[in-house]
Parts: sequence; C-alpha cells; structure tokens
Amino acid sequence: MNIAPPKDQLIELTRLNPFGRFEDGRPHVPDELIEKLKNATTEQAWGVLRAHGYHRQFEGGWFQTHPDKILVGRCVTAMMLPHRPDYHDLVQETGEKQGRIGGQNSWVIDTLLEGDVMIVDLFGKIKDGTFVGDNLSTSLQARTKRGAVIDGGIRDYQGIRELTECTIFCRGMDPTAIADVTLAGINIPIRIGGVTVLPGDVVLGTPTGVIFIPPHLVQEVVDTAEDVQSRDTFGKYCLSIGKYTPGEIDVSPWPDVIEADYQHWLKTGEVGS
Repeated sequence: MNIAPPKDQLIELTRLNPFGRFEDGRPHVPDELIEKLKNATTEQAWGVLRAHGYHRQFEGGWFQTHPDKILVGRCVTAMMLPHRPDYHDLVQETGEKQGRIGGQNSWVIDTLLEGDVMIVDLFGKIKDGTFVGDNLSTSLQARTKRGAVIDGGIRDYQGIRELTECTIFCRGMDPTAIADVTLAGINIPIRIGGVTVLPGDVVLGTPTGVIFIPPHLVQEVVDTAEDVQSRDTFGKYCLSIGKYTPGEIDVSPWPDVIEADYQHWLKTGEVGS
C-alpha cells in the first residue's frame, strides 16, 4: 500500500492546476499569489468560488490559537481513521519500511515545506484526538512558517500560543494524547466538515473560518480582492469629500459617470471635479 499517492495520480487528481508542481506532483501555487491572498477576505474568496460552482468550500466554527493571524498556504492533506488493529498494523509496517519514524501524526509533519499548511481530517475527535502538542507544533512552525487546520483537537495550548509564526484552527483542546486512530493517507482527498479538500488547494483562514481555494481559481480570487479593495478605497474617499452620496456609491455596478471617475482616479490618484 501507499501512504501517499504516486506522482502521476496526484497530477491527475489536480489536473486543473495551471502552475508548476512540487517533486511529488502537488500543485505549487506561486509565493507571490500566496502573499497577495493574505489581503483577501473570506467573503471575496467565497464570491469567486460560488460563481464557478464551488458551493461547499467554507467551514466555520473553529478555535484559533492565534486569532490575530491570517492563515494562508498550500494544503498538505492527511486523513486519520478510528483504530482497527489489522489495518493499523499494515499502515505501521508500511511506514516503517518507507523509513518513517515516530508517531503516525509526525509522519505528516515530516513531509511539510515552508509555505505549506497541514490539513488534517480527524473526524472532529478532541479527547484522544490531539494531533499536535507544543513539541510537534514547534516542528510545524519551523517547517511551514504557517500552521494547520485540524478537524480534531490539540494539547499543550499554553505552549502553542507562545509560537510566533504559527496559527492552528482546531475543534478544541484536551490534555489527552492522540490515541486509537490510524493514518489513512497523506496528500489524498479529505473531508473537513462539509468541504472536500484536495492536496495543493490554497487555504485562507480568517476570524470568519477557513475557505479552500482550488489552484486554478487563486489568481481570480486575488484579482477580485484587489479590485474590491481598490473600489472601496475610492468610494470611501468620495464619500469623505462629499463627491457622491452613499446611495450612489452603494449601487453595483456603478453608473458610467462614477466608473469613469474611478478609472481616472486609478491613473492619476485624483477625482474629477
């Protein structure tokens, strides 16, 4: 059996990816787009995804270890299953033959690169479902400079909250260690709440929740967010100087005269008289 799919299967799974790929076949959304996506809101991303028929990409209701941080990065997925002895033994033997060491949760962390976000389907388990504590979270931070989304629990929160380059979205906290679960695979399709997540998706985590963006829609989300934010800045400036009324600015799309003013402002930084 394979802990992770072979490269050709991962390429086929993510065949709409317009960018390059990592050595294992996972989509490599460019760093500059990842950086720009930090400025997008959940609602802006949601609007683009919904327009393309992706109606189930958002999941809310999380505990966030660092609520002041925005989480953006390329998804590395992992799925855990309830323990079954024969299957667990097979996974353990396979991992050991592949040179994997430590607990099966650490196998996932060992694959991470800077810019990755670890996405774990732990079927909402909190007690005995703490995928990371402060030690593994320190490794998570060192490897990714990002964090994780864990549909399960964490432990050692007092230590985790001291980390400065990591934020984790999880379902809760518990003092127990992870137990009675088995790794089903790394970089496979997984379910996070009501969302199907593929490896190489880009996650945007905000105080609202987490939204998963397919690689082929990342550029459009970034462009849309930049346009919306630019128009908001223009609209607020016009309101501040009394150029237009709230009723005029709140119309979408803008009338030709306001749109012309906006385009002039983009080029010159000035609003027409």
